[in-house]
Amino acid sequence: QVHLVESGGGLVQAGGSLRLSCAASGRTFRNYAVGWFRQAPGKERELVAALSWAGGSTRYTDSVKGRFTISRDSAKNTWYLQMNSLKPEDTAVYYCAAKPTPTSPDYDYWGQGTQVTVSS
Repeated sequence: QVHLVESGGGLVQAGGSLRLSCAASGRTFRNYAVGWFRQAPGKERELVAALSWAGGSTRYTDSVKGRFTISRDSAKNTWYLQMNSLKPEDTAVYYCAAKPTPTSPDYDYWGQGTQVTVSS
């Protein structure tokens, strides 16, 4: 069983930065895909960024391209979301997630969520 623990959320002013971390335990991530989702009040959950653990390829939703960076530390079984130039519309609960392969249809494992609030 994979257990994910998130950290790093908080309150920041517009234009500021935050870094989210997701530490995984229970399995070695060789071929997994990992990602960060967010859900704002009244909105559907959306995939913000994804990373292929083996190859390191990444993809982002258009609204965060050039501002957010997903990365991993294989030795620590941890991945990150560096968020720069934050905007009020980035306010949401952020969740890390993982699935066994990049082509798996669903993310099977989820973190508990961390609140990110960007004030204007």
